[in-house]
Amino acid sequence: MSVRLDWIVCVLCLAATASGLTQKELKEALLEKLGLSEVPKLQKRDLVNLVIPDHIRNKYISMLRRHRVKRRALPSLAGILRGIPGNADIAGEVLYSDTTRQNLVFDMEGRIPENSEVTMAELKLFKKPLDRTNMPTKQSHRPVTNARVSVYWVQIQVDGTNRTSLIDSRLVPIMESGWRNFDVTQAVHYWLKAKKTGPMLLEIWIEGERLGSYASEMAKVVRFTSQDPLDKALGKPELVLYTLNLEEYGGPGDCKEETVTKKPMCCRQEHYINFRELTWTQYWIIEPAGYQAYLCMGGCVQAKSLLRHFGYGERTCAVVESSPLPMMYLVKKGNYTEIEVAEFPNMIIEKCGCVMDNIAVV
Repeated sequence: MSVRLDWIVCVLCLAATASGLTQKELKEALLEKLGLSEVPKLQKRDLVNLVIPDHIRNKYISMLRRHRVKRRALPSLAGILRGIPGNADIAGEVLYSDTTRQNLVFDMEGRIPENSEVTMAELKLFKKPLDRTNMPTKQSHRPVTNARVSVYWVQIQVDGTNRTSLIDSRLVPIMESGWRNFDVTQAVHYWLKAKKTGPMLLEIWIEGERLGSYASEMAKVVRFTSQDPLDKALGKPELVLYTLNLEEYGGPGDCKEETVTKKPMCCRQEHYINFRELTWTQYWIIEPAGYQAYLCMGGCVQAKSLLRHFGYGERTCAVVESSPLPMMYLVKKGNYTEIEVAEFPNMIIEKCGCVMDNIAVV
């Protein structure tokens, strides 16, 4: 099969999704991928005391990182990442700290310039030098050299309770000190889409790199600056934002704000799907909390009458390039539930174009 024919087959597959996934199509796509006939009947109680196994969490984070790297390499994000002038480092305040948890709050009001897109956000935590006086008694089994540090975005529910979403997780060397960076781009996107006033809340979990009491005790000696409310040392938690100026580096074919109210030429329009608000996904989809799916909208210049004479129809705006989305979800098995992870194809529209009878893209 030639490269050209291969490409046309790819366009055919994508064009089948037309302008983007509707809620019904999204549901059908998820069920088909999982081999299910209907959405599992899950309740809020199924999430109570839910523990995400380490291998599931690691698999999801691995998929998420691969997904982020690929998306940043796409032409739609090509350009120079720039720190926000005067706001490159946003200092975080500590709401709560103990040996295994740290709650951080960041004032985001007015931090992101108009007509810009946050393409990357980093959380910087300063790991303090090791206090060897608090080291646990050395055990006979294999040594522990790392602790697992995970970052969660905290969403305050209507009933006042909190629900978290896993953002990043990595191993941190116990014996080393200095700045440690975490990718929290997804958390900033969640905060932006929540459309609620107020700061962004993050929660840090410090755990053993593996199961066992010794690994857990070793993790407790990992301390970040400001974990102790009395700590006046330098190196408070910082949030670094990088943005693209959409006027200079906007994705090719993205809809401009002023054209949305009119009938634009074929372009890609933002369309955020919030899994926490959809009744059929709020207990089924554990991660992510939601995602930017996009839609294809607008018209296309029609072909000359000569082509129509040979049986070609109208050119329509459709998806011509898409990417997958990693997801963590619950599976009902009898009286208990399990957590699984998978990558779902064609979930995010990367590019829209004009398709004529699904065989030509211009």
